[in-house]
Amino acid sequence: MKVIIIGSAYPYRGGIAHYTGLLYKALLKRGHVVKVITFKRQYPKILFPGKTQIESGQLTEKIETLQLIDSVNPFNWFRVGFKVAFEKPDIVIFKYWMPFFAPCFGSIAFIIKVFSKAKILFVCHNIIPHEKTIFDTVLTKFAFLFVDHFIVQSSAVESDLLKIKPGASYKKVYHPVYEIFGAPIEKVKARQVLGLRPDDKVLLFFGYIREYKGLDILLRAMKFVLANFQVKLLVVGEFYEKPQKYYQIVEEEGIADFVIFRDEYVPSEEVGVYFSASDVVVLPYKSATQSGIVQIAYNFNKPVIATNVGGLPEVVLDGKTGFIVEPSPEKIAEAIVKFFKEALADEFSKNVEVEKRKYSWDVLVEAIESFLK
Repeated sequence: MKVIIIGSAYPYRGGIAHYTGLLYKALLKRGHVVKVITFKRQYPKILFPGKTQIESGQLTEKIETLQLIDSVNPFNWFRVGFKVAFEKPDIVIFKYWMPFFAPCFGSIAFIIKVFSKAKILFVCHNIIPHEKTIFDTVLTKFAFLFVDHFIVQSSAVESDLLKIKPGASYKKVYHPVYEIFGAPIEKVKARQVLGLRPDDKVLLFFGYIREYKGLDILLRAMKFVLANFQVKLLVVGEFYEKPQKYYQIVEEEGIADFVIFRDEYVPSEEVGVYFSASDVVVLPYKSATQSGIVQIAYNFNKPVIATNVGGLPEVVLDGKTGFIVEPSPEKIAEAIVKFFKEALADEFSKNVEVEKRKYSWDVLVEAIESFLK
């Protein structure tokens, strides 16, 4: 099968780019001919809240990509569409995660559809974004006009798809485990690197920091946890909004001695240190579809405490691989206290080792293959 993947990919950074690289490798492994087309301009600088869009780490899964797409140039979209159609692929896989790319992806898909026999597949990380606008539905409907099949990765995204495109041809395949960050490191060694004590109780909040991810809820939970015992909270990720409100909460709650911030995008080769050093990963999200952070945690056999939003309860098994709680400081604190008081780290980690086997890249590739049978 000849496959072309279109979306964020190396040299761009972030979870979706990493996902593209791992999907590329998984398709190659099964004998397919695969090419990846990514952006020469992904976001205009004025619209990008981070410090850089380019990967700076030493990826273990670097891939060859063609940087062809300009996300804001309609003339470019048609040129790319004709180039892809001329290559006569069997299937073109678009990575879709926000309506900003809908005009670009929809136009490219239209040209491919008209001038080739390729099937169009959208792998949907999100359909309706967390930060909503009045244009989201209209733009997404346009992007989906020329799509033959979809893959969704949670029931929340499945529901969004069927609202926008009733009767869509789709499969639900849960987000595979991120294997790009290497094997777990011995906890004591990882903590030495980070200046933590071997007997510290360590929580990890990881990833881009945006309003919907609920870091403020977790920070306010800390005083309830600290009333029972001391813990360290690692907040690791680049702020995509002003950080002052979070620093203010830390001061108001008097928890500065127990919270460690690393306000930057973490290079891939350093990610494993933070997960290996932690006891449990906390996702205090206010809204969600699914989260790649869970799949990074599972790669390192780490349990997860997550909120009861979106698709998180589908992958975090309450009382088995972690806890699912309501998004409030009190409920998150109760789960953290229970986790440590009952010494659940080893039991939950063993359960994660078993549970994560079903989140394989082969399952995703088999679903893609099934659309051409």
